[in-house]
Amino acid sequence: MPFSLPIYVIGDIHGQLAAFEKALRAIEEDGGTNAPIVIIGDLVDRGADSRRVIDLAMEQQASGKPIVVLKGNHDRMFEYFMQSPPRHDPLLRVGHHWFHEALGGVETMASYSVEVREDLQLRQVHERALEQVPEEHVAFLKTLPTHYDQGEVFFVHAGIRPNIQLEQQTEDDLLWIRKEFLDFAAPHPKLIVHGHTPEKGPKQYSNRINVDGGAGYGRPLVPVAIEAGEMRALF
Repeated sequence: MPFSLPIYVIGDIHGQLAAFEKALRAIEEDGGTNAPIVIIGDLVDRGADSRRVIDLAMEQQASGKPIVVLKGNHDRMFEYFMQSPPRHDPLLRVGHHWFHEALGGVETMASYSVEVREDLQLRQVHERALEQVPEEHVAFLKTLPTHYDQGEVFFVHAGIRPNIQLEQQTEDDLLWIRKEFLDFAAPHPKLIVHGHTPEKGPKQYSNRINVDGGAGYGRPLVPVAIEAGEMRALF
């Protein structure tokens, strides 16, 4: 069912529980208890509280509030690792893996009391993760949608491949694309609201709105309201 306007958007959370809670409070103060929310993906990695962020996102949905949680590339990396055998995301750069210091998988595992050390084999970490990560968390990550199409606005984690119809976009592009999307200045079929590429704060461009304000790197998680093609930051 289409959301009422405005629609509130929370960018990449990256395990920052206190920032997530602050963003939810700001939305409720601005739009009420049933304000529609889209979380743009990347709930996990880098921050210390990925487990509790997932818990809170699940609680918000279970409460019946109008909230959509999209899948980010970091959420997919987590989901892939929890498969048996663990799966490597093919879009990662050569030499990178989920436990690379740049990505934050170590911190996510720590939030589930799973230690990742150089003297441990991947099999050992995986076995411990299967014991510690709740099955409902894995199921939640697996079923997250890659996009949300709302009228004249298209919500997605990373972006879209230009000049490809929205219904023909691939999951890899929706979760990972950067340069081809970011460098494209012509109009898209709809206004694209995305995250994935951190900036100093939410920013509106002629054909897109980037809501990734860099919370994964310690910057504020600033929720925004979108109405009539315009963005309004809540703080």
